[in-house]
Amino acid sequence: MKSTEQHEILRKLPGVDRLIELANSDPRFAGIPGTVVKNAIRNVIEETRSALRMGKYADVSTENLIARSALQAEEADRHRLFHAVNCTGVIIHTNLGRSILCEAALKNITGVSAGYSNLEYNITKGSRGSRYTAVEDLLCLLSGAEAALAVNNNAGAVLLSLNTLADGKEVVVSRGELVEIGGSFRVPDVMAKSGGILREVGTTNRTHLKDYREGISNNTGLLLKVHTSNYSIQGFTSDVPISNLAELGEEHGIPVMEDLGSGTLIDFSKYGMPREPTVMDAVASGADVVTFSGDKLLGGPQAGIILGRKEIVDRIKANPLTRALRIDKLTLAGLESTLRLYREEAAAIQEIPTLRMLTEPKEEVVNRADRLVLELENRLKGDTEVKSAEINSRPGGGSFPSLEIPSVCILVRHKSISADRIEQLMRSNTPPVIGRIDDDCFIIDLKTVQEGEEKVIAEALAKFLN
Repeated sequence: MKSTEQHEILRKLPGVDRLIELANSDPRFAGIPGTVVKNAIRNVIEETRSALRMGKYADVSTENLIARSALQAEEADRHRLFHAVNCTGVIIHTNLGRSILCEAALKNITGVSAGYSNLEYNITKGSRGSRYTAVEDLLCLLSGAEAALAVNNNAGAVLLSLNTLADGKEVVVSRGELVEIGGSFRVPDVMAKSGGILREVGTTNRTHLKDYREGISNNTGLLLKVHTSNYSIQGFTSDVPISNLAELGEEHGIPVMEDLGSGTLIDFSKYGMPREPTVMDAVASGADVVTFSGDKLLGGPQAGIILGRKEIVDRIKANPLTRALRIDKLTLAGLESTLRLYREEAAAIQEIPTLRMLTEPKEEVVNRADRLVLELENRLKGDTEVKSAEINSRPGGGSFPSLEIPSVCILVRHKSISADRIEQLMRSNTPPVIGRIDDDCFIIDLKTVQEGEEKVIAEALAKFLN
């Protein structure tokens, strides 16, 4: 493009004010804040100018500029965090928000957030109170611990506990328990930030009590056991039970801590699943402090739970870092309501979505799959093949690393649209439908599909495939 021609086209570009005036009467911009509209228009004009200056063709018609501005404004006005339909079969899906909150938690969060609350106010005494009282009594009742508190996540719980108990001192831990959790955060890194000095003992696959004993020095501040909930080592292995470690700690006057990671208040072996060490096990075995997550197997909001001996927990509460890691009122409201359900195990299994999905009989998933297959066969044209098949789901979230849960999925195959393309289209839906791909089929795992979402899935497939 010649410079004179380019200059002439640039002169024809309408100004921002002119396009804003047109946008004010265009229904495509209805309900979008003026600042968003103005910014979108400026971006489109600048993109067009840049293309022209680079000698590229650009449509400078008012109609085109307004249409592009409308698309940009609509995209900019969308929420960045929104509901998605999980068809992956991964129950505690870290990328999709982990555990779904129960109805009681949602109701309590709404009630607490809609007005003022007694977050740090003692109603009985009419004076300042502690936010931890909302959940401390429940945690002690359920676990058998003497004291408890909740912080913003389990990495924070571990960091705070290590800093309180072992700042500048050695922390003895088995080499096979130096795990990496989500987001590339590793136990040694968290320990380093806490001020604790890592003292590895044993080997990757075998650690004995004598290894811990030999690792103790005059500068030992803590004996740490980390439950490897996000992976498993099988074969020639050996580790030290927390009860033996607690005895060793008592013998030397050194506190013992167990990080359960994805802690549970339920013995899942009663429901045909592998037995995970429970929070009650850790407390009863003599651990001075126990940490675990609130949003994994517990099925509550993101939180880190710290509980154990009162003298230890009181020291942790007094640490200045506690304020930096403290839990907010909405999380406390959700956590309290979730914990209340655990007072009756049957209620917890029924009402907490994570527990319900983990323990749900396969027959119920089969029935839901059969109903969705019938609906899809009625909605979709002949170019689409739909059938159900047995599949294994996974707990996810670093829980039960080797467990596969029997489930049922729906396989969707189209004559001319690839599975990759179907997956992309379903992700573009509102709300997005997130599935899997296998053998050129789009897979919908019914294990993680919630009540009412079958209709969303059916409507999205009909929209994109018919």
